Amino acid sequence: MTRGLAARLSGKRVVICAGAGGVGKTTVSATVAIGLAARGSRVAVVTIDPARRLAEALGLDELGNEPQLVDVAGFEASGLEFRGELSAMMLDPKRTLDELIEQLTPDVRTREAILANPVYDHLSKAVGGSQEYSAVAKLFELEQRGDHEVIVLDTPPSRSAIDFLDAPQRLTGFLEGRALGALLRPTGPLARAAGVVVSALRRITGGGLLEDLTAFFQLFSGLLEGFEARAAGVERLLTDPATAFLVVTSTERAPLEEAIHFAGELERAGMRRAGVIVNRVHALDPTERDTVATMSRLTAALGLPLARKVARTHADVQLLARRDEASLGLLRAALQDPDPFWLADRPSEIRDISGLVALYGELFGGMR
Repeated sequence: MTRGLAARLSGKRVVICAGAGGVGKTTVSATVAIGLAARGSRVAVVTIDPARRLAEALGLDELGNEPQLVDVAGFEASGLEFRGELSAMMLDPKRTLDELIEQLTPDVRTREAILANPVYDHLSKAVGGSQEYSAVAKLFELEQRGDHEVIVLDTPPSRSAIDFLDAPQRLTGFLEGRALGALLRPTGPLARAAGVVVSALRRITGGGLLEDLTAFFQLFSGLLEGFEARAAGVERLLTDPATAFLVVTSTERAPLEEAIHFAGELERAGMRRAGVIVNRVHALDPTERDTVATMSRLTAALGLPLARKVARTHADVQLLARRDEASLGLLRAALQDPDPFWLADRPSEIRDISGLVALYGELFGGMR
């Protein structure tokens, strides 16, 4: 459709779906990838999804850390013709960092020593920014590989969407910070301070943890340049004109404010927003009557008790619809975007191909 999402994403090689946790980014990412593949592109969708919903919805038993070709027969049986190709993968953050270490280390001995180090094991699983860094590292790798015409990234469930943009700088900053410099190359006052810290840590934690920490930083110091170069490459990719962000939100206050803030950060960072997708919107009934009038209209067909229940439920839904309409108005004004995409609220979560095909019809069928 000329006014649908496909037009907004025309010519884009990377599409990043970002927003607060719990707003449906995974489902939207899958639908975007399906839509672009159906229209003729060779597409890979990358997700971090603890509930494994994407694999289920795509009809796959499981997803791995490399793109896996999706059999589109189920989609075509549901009426969606595919002119392109769809692949999907479930990002394993630790495995992605392990692979990056394997690429950057100069020899097998150094690589094995880092991968076996307990400090690295903790860093790759728990340090703030490591999951987001893994996502952009895999994105960069796939884009450089060139096996797919479009890559759709479902961003990690961060505390805030902006964490995704900051991840490369935060992680490399941690690895090259003053604490690391004091530990590896202590001189002058830093040498005395490092000695005091080392002695204190030995008394409190014993020598094992401190030795692991020292060994890790010594091994890792030779890799900092490679990590910094990768972070610079990621930044170039995120600001490339062929990269577009889709900001995903719901009409709830916190996700909505997060979306507005994130859209502003994108603009300040020189990154491009292709659109805003508002999920779980209750449709406003333009012919709504008051509860008594609705009940009277339905009584002949449903009987009085059921008509009363339906009328009350309809009134409750319309209350939510008016709230959602106000939220959409706030979003339009804040982002100066008169036409955000919106997806109707559903009684249950999308878990199968037919649900994705229905969502595809909403998202790619035209602008609301």
